Amino acid sequence: MRKEKKTEVIDNIAEELNNNPVFYITDISGLDAAMTYELRKLCFEKGVKLVVLKNTLLKKALEKNNFPEPDLYSVLEGPTAVMFCDTANTPAKLIKEFRKAKKQEKPVFKGAYAQECVFIGANMLDDLANIKSREELIGDIISLLQSPVKNVVSALQGNAGQKIAGIVKTLSERSE
Repeated sequence: MRKEKKTEVIDNIAEELNNNPVFYITDISGLDAAMTYELRKLCFEKGVKLVVLKNTLLKKALEKNNFPEPDLYSVLEGPTAVMFCDTANTPAKLIKEFRKAKKQEKPVFKGAYAQECVFIGANMLDDLANIKSREELIGDIISLLQSPVKNVVSALQGNAGQKIAGIVKTLSERSE
């Protein structure tokens, strides 16, 4: 590959890294064409971009972006495929789903950068799958905020509501 082409590829990877706050480094070598097609199809359906890259080009793109975590460079060995995404847990769930459906050990999880943290090693895949997305966290907060209101409304509608209405009526009669 010519130097100009390498520079162009590095620039494209660096731009992809800037546009996507989450990326997973995996190994999909050993998958036949049909399995690779199925994986790419699943990635497309889930909004994950799968790209096979040379380790040196990925490392140079990370360095170009002043990537703060050199620990991730240690996983840049052997065949590498990168999954770019907006949501931290989507690629982890996708990997687990694909492995289970195809009874396969591939893709092998090497490492990830998600929510400004580096995750290295296959044992971190379950932790990543359990990270809640922004939307899930907002839903949890809304349900927590609604809980006290629901308790008050249900109390007012039940027997306690009748008692409170009686107390309010008695107090209003006394003030007259």
